[in-house]
Amino acid sequence: MEPDWIRGLIGGLMIGGAAALYLLGNGRIMGASGLLGGLIDGTGRANWAERAVFLTALVLVPALMVAAGLGAASQPVAGTGVLILAGLLVGFGTRLGNGCTSGHGVCGISRLSWRSIAATGVYLATGVLAVIIARMIGWA
Repeated sequence: MEPDWIRGLIGGLMIGGAAALYLLGNGRIMGASGLLGGLIDGTGRANWAERAVFLTALVLVPALMVAAGLGAASQPVAGTGVLILAGLLVGFGTRLGNGCTSGHGVCGISRLSWRSIAATGVYLATGVLAVIIARMIGWA
């Protein structure tokens, strides 16, 4: 059996630990899209440094772990145009759904938020449906 599940478990524990530390340290929910959105639209000016440090660490820590041999690098399965479109659609969806996977899936469910539980169910079901359709038409 491949030890990939251990990496997933460690990654999940790291995300959960970061969410708990952010909540305990700041009294606010760790939603990556909300942190980034506040930097982009200017509503996060009061704590821009904290937001920037958190988001920078969100990108750099996995890269450093891969460079140190503690993680596996992933390879894109689509072209640049598809990845850009997917990123824009995810950004639109996080704004439309008032949160992202970290906000709803990690922080919202752990707080037993019914809205977050519903949002997580919808985006997981949509992801499953997208994979099924992509396989049916030969994209995956």
